[in-house]
Amino acid sequence: MLDKAGSSPLISVKDLAVSFPSEAGRVDAVRGVSFDIARGETLGIVGESGSGKSVTSTAIMGLLPSYAKVDGSITLDGEELLGRTDKEMSKVRGKRIGMVFQDPLSALTPIFTVGDQIVEAILIHQDITKAKAWEQAVALLDLVGIPNPKTRAKSFPHEFSGGMRQRVVIALAIANNPDLIIADEPTTALDVTVQAQVLEVLKKAQRETGAAVLMITHDLGVVAGQADRVGVMYAGRLIETGTADDVFAAPRMPYTIGLLGAVPRVDATGREALAPIKGTPPLLVDLPDACPLIPRCPIATAECGNGEPALRPVGSATHRAACIRADEISGRGFIGSEPIFPRPVIEDPAAGIPREERASVLRLDDVTKTFPLMKGAVLKRRVGSVYAVAGIDLDLREGETLGLVGESGSGKTTTLMEIMRMGQPETGDIEIAGQSIKNASRSQRKDLRRDIQMVFQDPMGALDPRMTVHGIISEPLVALGGSSKHEIDERVEELMALVGLNPQHSDRFPAAFSGGQRQRIGIARALATNPKTVVLDEPVSALDVSIQAGVINLLAELKARLGLSYLIVAHDLAVVRHISDRVAVMYLGKIVEVGAVDDVFERPMHPYTKALLSAIPVPDPVVERSRERILLTGDLPSPTSSEPGCRFVSRCPLYKTLDDAKQQLCRDTTPELMSVTGADHAHACHFAGGADTKEVH
Repeated sequence: MLDKAGSSPLISVKDLAVSFPSEAGRVDAVRGVSFDIARGETLGIVGESGSGKSVTSTAIMGLLPSYAKVDGSITLDGEELLGRTDKEMSKVRGKRIGMVFQDPLSALTPIFTVGDQIVEAILIHQDITKAKAWEQAVALLDLVGIPNPKTRAKSFPHEFSGGMRQRVVIALAIANNPDLIIADEPTTALDVTVQAQVLEVLKKAQRETGAAVLMITHDLGVVAGQADRVGVMYAGRLIETGTADDVFAAPRMPYTIGLLGAVPRVDATGREALAPIKGTPPLLVDLPDACPLIPRCPIATAECGNGEPALRPVGSATHRAACIRADEISGRGFIGSEPIFPRPVIEDPAAGIPREERASVLRLDDVTKTFPLMKGAVLKRRVGSVYAVAGIDLDLREGETLGLVGESGSGKTTTLMEIMRMGQPETGDIEIAGQSIKNASRSQRKDLRRDIQMVFQDPMGALDPRMTVHGIISEPLVALGGSSKHEIDERVEELMALVGLNPQHSDRFPAAFSGGQRQRIGIARALATNPKTVVLDEPVSALDVSIQAGVINLLAELKARLGLSYLIVAHDLAVVRHISDRVAVMYLGKIVEVGAVDDVFERPMHPYTKALLSAIPVPDPVVERSRERILLTGDLPSPTSSEPGCRFVSRCPLYKTLDDAKQQLCRDTTPELMSVTGADHAHACHFAGGADTKEVH
C-alpha cells in the first residue's frame, strides 16, 4: 500500500504472529496480522477483549516479554524492527514511536513531577541543555491544553485529574516529534466531556507532528470520528479492513455487523432491543482450521469449517473481509430481506400507562450530603465541608427507569449511597415505596431492604470469590430471614434461569464465569428479595460491547416481566438514552436538568447538558464529521464552596455571550429548576429557556 503522497508506507506490519506458552498449551494471541499506515493517516483497530489488539501494539513497541515468540515483519520507514535488542529499540521508542497508554496514572511515575518526566524523555533522545528541555516541556503542556503550564509542570501526577493526566501522557508521546503515535484505549474510563477534549488534543498533536496514528479501542464511536481506515480483529486476526466509510456503512463480516448492532446510539429514538453476538470469543489454543466465528455466527454453513477464510476484496478495492458469504451480505447486515442478527422484541406492559398514574417507588426531597474537610496530621480539625450532594429532588415511578448522568465528582454515586444507606439524611427526606426513612425504626428499615437492591459496577469486585454462586445469590435471603433452606434453593435455581445462567452451575465460584456472566450473577442477587426498585451503578461499563448488549437486553426483559423500576448511573450517555425513560443531569451536587429522556436528548436546554450530549461519539463517520462539539474550558469550581450563584459559570459557553448585567445575575443568584411549559422537562439556567419556562415548586 502506498501512502497519500505515493511513497512507501511509514509503518508496515506483515504476517505478524505472537504466541505465549501456557499450561493449556501455546496461546496464539496474534495470527498473521498485516497492515500499513501512511504518514498523517489514522488506523483504528477494534475488537473484543482478547482479540489481540494490545498485543499487536506491544509487539510494534518491542515491549513483549522475553518468553513471547514473535514471527513476521515490522518495518518503520523500511527499517526492520523485529529482532532488535531492547537497547536498540530504546532508541526508537519515545523518539520515532510514541505511545499513549490506557491508564495515565500507571504510565506516569508518581514520585517525579510531570515536567521532570517530560524533560527526561527529551534529554534521552535530544542533545540539548536541561534548561532548553524544560522550555520544550512547558511548551508541550501548553500545546495539549494544560492551564498555567509553567507552574503545573512542577506538579506531581496525583495533583491532576484523569483527563489532565492523559494530556500529560500525550505530551510525553509527542515530545520528540515521533513518526508514529500508538494510542491504546486512550479514552477508557474518562468522562465524555474529557474524552472529547483528549481526542481533540490527539488530533492537534497529529497535525503538529505529521505522525501516523494507530488507535486501539473498543469504542466504535471514537473510531468513527478519528480513523481514516478501520481494522476489525477477532481471535488474533484481522477479519475486516477498509475505509471508515466502507466498514461502517456496508460491513461485510458478520462479526462487524454484530458489533455495530450491539452498540446503543445516542442519536437513536425508540427502545428497540440491541442485537448482541451470543457466545464468547474462542480460546486461542489449538484452534481448528476453520472460521473461528462459527459458534457465534448465525449464518455459518458446513462449508465454513473447510479452512479459515482469508481476507479478500469485497465491494471496493480497499474493503476486505474474511467471510465466504460476504458477497451475499447487503446493506448494514442483511442476507436477502432477513437481518443476520435479528433484534429480540421486548414488550413492556407498563409503557402505555401515563406516568402520573403510577405509584412512586423512590422519592428524594431536598437531600443533602456533605463531607468534612479536615486539616492536621495529628490534631485534626475541620476547616470546611465538601458539598457532594446539595439539595436534590428525584422521583421514580413504578416500571420506570431514571438515568442519573454527569461528570465524575458530580455527586451521582454519593446520591446512590445515601439512598442505600437508609440513614436519616442531613436535610430533606428519602421515601422508599411510600415509606419515609427519616423516622423509620430498625425493623421498618429491614423491611424496606427487600424493596430496593443494588447492582455494582465491577462484577468481580462485587462478588465474594470465596463463596459459590448459590451462596452469593442466597445471601440477601439468609440475611433478611424468613425463608427455609428448601425455599432458598428453589429461589436460587429460579433466579439463575431467569438471568440466563445454568442452575446446575450454582456450586461454582465467580472465577469460573466470564465478565458478563458475573454481572448476571450480581443481577440475580439483587432480584433475590423481589425488590420494587433496583439501583444500578455503572452496570455495563466494564464489559465488552457484545456482552454489554446482552446485559442491557436482560435488564429490559426483567423490567418488563417483573415490573421493576431502575435508578441507573452511567457515564455512557448512549446507554442511558437506550435504557431510560427519564434522565436527570447532575453538576457539582445539583440537578441542572431533568425530564423525559427524548425531550432532554433531542432538546437539551442547559448549556452543560448540551456540552455532554455533543461530546458523545456516534458510530457513524458521516454523522461524526458533521457534528459540532462543545468543548468545555475553564476550571471546575471548588466543591467546598457554598457561595450563591451558578456553579457552571467558569465553564459555561452561554455565559461568555451575555452582557455584564446578565453575567452578574449568573454569578450572584443560584438558578432554580424551571419547567419547560407543556413538557416533563425542567432546567436550572437563568437564560437557557426564554419565555416558555416557569419555576418548579
